[in-house]
Amino acid sequence: MASSSSYKLRCSIPGHEMDVRGLAAAVFPEGAFVSVSRDRTGRVWVPSPDKGFTETHCVSGHSNFVSCVCMIAPSETYPRGLIATGGNDNNICVFSLDRPEPLFTLKGHKNTVCTLSSGKFGTLLSGSWDTTSKVWLNEKCMMTLQGHTAAVWAVIILPEQGLMLSGSADKTIKLWKAGRCEKTYTGHEDCVRGLAVISNTEFFSCSNDASIRRWLVTGECVQVYYSHTNYIYSLAVFPNCQDFVSTGEDRSLRIWREGECSQTIRLPAQSVWCCCILPNGDIAVGASDGIIRVFTEAQDRIASAEDIQAFEDELSKATIDPKTGDFGDIKVEDLPGREHLNEPGNRDGQTRLIKEDEKVEAYQWSVSDARWVKIGDVVGGSNQQTSKSVMYEGKEYDYVFTIDVNEGGPSMKLPYNLSEDPWLTAHNFLQKNDLSAMFLDQVANFIIENTKGHVVGPAQPAGGDPFTGGARYIPGASDNRPGFGADPFTGSGRYIPGSGDNPTAPVGGTDPFTGGDAYSSAALRQIGTNIYFPKTDGVTFEQANVIQIIAKLKELNEHAPQEHKLSEEILESLDRLLVSVCAPNSSEDPPNLQQINLLWKACHWPEDIVFPVLDIMRLAVRHPQVNESLCGEAEGVQLCNHLLSLMRPEGRPANQMLALRTLCNCFSGRHGRALLMAQRETVLARAADLATVSNKNIHVALATLVLNYAGCLHSQPDLEAKAQCLSVASRALETVQDKEAVFRLLVALGTTVASDQTAKDLARSLGVNSQISKYSSVSDPSKVAECCQLVLKEIQ
Repeated sequence: MASSSSYKLRCSIPGHEMDVRGLAAAVFPEGAFVSVSRDRTGRVWVPSPDKGFTETHCVSGHSNFVSCVCMIAPSETYPRGLIATGGNDNNICVFSLDRPEPLFTLKGHKNTVCTLSSGKFGTLLSGSWDTTSKVWLNEKCMMTLQGHTAAVWAVIILPEQGLMLSGSADKTIKLWKAGRCEKTYTGHEDCVRGLAVISNTEFFSCSNDASIRRWLVTGECVQVYYSHTNYIYSLAVFPNCQDFVSTGEDRSLRIWREGECSQTIRLPAQSVWCCCILPNGDIAVGASDGIIRVFTEAQDRIASAEDIQAFEDELSKATIDPKTGDFGDIKVEDLPGREHLNEPGNRDGQTRLIKEDEKVEAYQWSVSDARWVKIGDVVGGSNQQTSKSVMYEGKEYDYVFTIDVNEGGPSMKLPYNLSEDPWLTAHNFLQKNDLSAMFLDQVANFIIENTKGHVVGPAQPAGGDPFTGGARYIPGASDNRPGFGADPFTGSGRYIPGSGDNPTAPVGGTDPFTGGDAYSSAALRQIGTNIYFPKTDGVTFEQANVIQIIAKLKELNEHAPQEHKLSEEILESLDRLLVSVCAPNSSEDPPNLQQINLLWKACHWPEDIVFPVLDIMRLAVRHPQVNESLCGEAEGVQLCNHLLSLMRPEGRPANQMLALRTLCNCFSGRHGRALLMAQRETVLARAADLATVSNKNIHVALATLVLNYAGCLHSQPDLEAKAQCLSVASRALETVQDKEAVFRLLVALGTTVASDQTAKDLARSLGVNSQISKYSSVSDPSKVAECCQLVLKEIQ
């Protein structure tokens, strides 16, 4: 490229205290842009006479990290436009350019809002880790776009009115019109992280698979671009609607001309999170070091020689992990010396490694300067022995990783020794850095993968967090898509209770033990390094496929004996009830007494066909109104007796399992907890008999019921009740084989004895030590052994 068309540093803006996660060009003032950061602020920058930018406005309103920003076009009411920001507090804040506090806050998402796009007439489109996108107008949510099965990382509104795009961690892009998914684009092999409009008919996408794709709205992928060597986080398109820029986890900003990567600019920060193109063609980028950098191809705006030298010096001192770059296996003894730099490169951005005093240095070829520019020192080469310790904060470690906690976290240093447990190391890392425990799996598996298996004890399966892993009750059990789908009842379109394989954990879930919503949990209790117990908040079975449950109900109703047939009116009522309890944000009214009474009557269907009704009951009792109606004093005893009748050892396994799960879900409400505590002796006695049934789903439900009782009893001095919990758990462990059920029973034991010396003495007298000691060496999943060892420590 000619020197006149190469981008060079214009300025560095150290305006934020933490990662800069979003940038957007402002409408006013001219040449200005807005940045948002993990430091919970947004800032407006305007050009200054010295080629730099000056902060003119700072906004704050989020209670957690700010992760994205967009500008809402000017209107009569707000002629300068508005700033919209999304955060890890699940909210969207909307600001004017002259007030530091929000004009208003949009609430509705259930997890981090990580992407925003504005359209005509003040329309705002948001995407969230809760797997949905929402359309907002006039401070209200107009519609929710549901269809993705994992976090929605990117959204854009196409210029043609009414068309919207969303990109997700489920690897797909969806086109929406009037709230309905019109098309799904597949091709990316990993999370879709960014989208950018080219025209009314074309758009770009970028992904964690290190590729950029150009799509026609009609569905065809017309080009794939490769140059990045790691995750690509953001895209921005030049006004000519052809050329574009991209940034990613390989420390680079890349400029693309005529379909080729024409320039690569390395930065002294691992994660280059975001970019935007200013009206004058300059490019602003935000990175994990909290610094915004602006690059220009205009000679009169290029930084001074001193500033450029300072930038290159900072870059040269950076340390590069070869795992995040494009260096491959590095054998220091085979690398050439400095003389290798006498040969010119053959393309801009080409990298070359040399050996200098036993160190490995990385250089990049600059076409415009016709020279090699040092971009850092390579550390931790892939063939280097782990016996070569790495110094960090004055101590030696086998590894010092740069961790990107991906969903909102910054790049941080994680020291690790091979003698350490990766799960405890990950847990301590999250605590130290004040990060959500939902990242436990992600960080631990990162350690395991990057130490090539040299860890203490095998890794848990990906996503197999303590209360989930293998035997979770997740809809679509035969479908390995994360997080959603059909219940174990609906594998491959069939409705067979308890069937199907066990899926992996959903992405971006909210509970620290599940990595998703395999059950709902109010809080994570952390005592030292014991992340397992006491577990005092109820564990519930949440998943459902409303459509298939109702379809099965209607199918069975068609063939039911005449005296048991349900009218269309009753079926419609049950359908509305199910929708209202499964989608509280839907347009359906809350459950009413008539619907609840119809559900109660329907659950007395013949036992060979009642299971879909029981599934509706399982889901319904989580709703406060249903919980109160069915679990109240008089009604509650009837419900309990009916469920216990279905749990007879000679009963049908599907009904036994669903009755147990319904009892577990009753714990989600105050009335249900009171009912089950009052009926504890009878319920646990009948449940214990099901330990002899050879069905792992029943065993997991049984273990969960015991765990919920243990959680309710934890802070109570009711030794008789705790004795029953210990007895039932101990008896169940004699026959239960499924590791998830074993794990939950161990957590129940730990919760029962924690902080209660008498309960510990009772556990010892029951011989719990010798009974469970065999689980202390279970290697898969490792959580079983870890929890077992902690229980043994409690009762020794």
